[in-house]
Amino acid sequence: MPDPADEAIARAQAHAQESFITSAGPGGQNVNKVATAVQLRVNIYALRLSPPVFARLKEIAGSKLSNAGEIVLTARSYRTQEANRTDARNRLAEMIRKAHDLPEKRAKSRLNRVGKTARLAGKKIRGSVKAGRGKVVLD
Repeated sequence: MPDPADEAIARAQAHAQESFITSAGPGGQNVNKVATAVQLRVNIYALRLSPPVFARLKEIAGSKLSNAGEIVLTARSYRTQEANRTDARNRLAEMIRKAHDLPEKRAKSRLNRVGKTARLAGKKIRGSVKAGRGKVVLD
């Protein structure tokens, strides 16, 4: 049975649109002449993800998600187009894998009777301190 994350990554690779732009950073005078940075755009609606995975991907993408529903990744760490292209695709794949991972359920804390009475006593003390604040009434 194929992994749903791998299927989604394959769909993302197929729907990805790449454009190459000039980049700042290492490369000397070559930086101004050659478009080595990669801007990768993927429409998240085209990935056909299940609603919980879709919601997690939107949260993971954060500011990289445009109003049009596209994830826009810019890779400019390397001097070559191919290395930046690989970097952008790997980052996209990692985002999709993270979205497919189920978050761990939080285990409820267990409190014994002594701990509960100590916690309630502390709350009583804090309440009395706060009740002592306020306007002073002169009789």
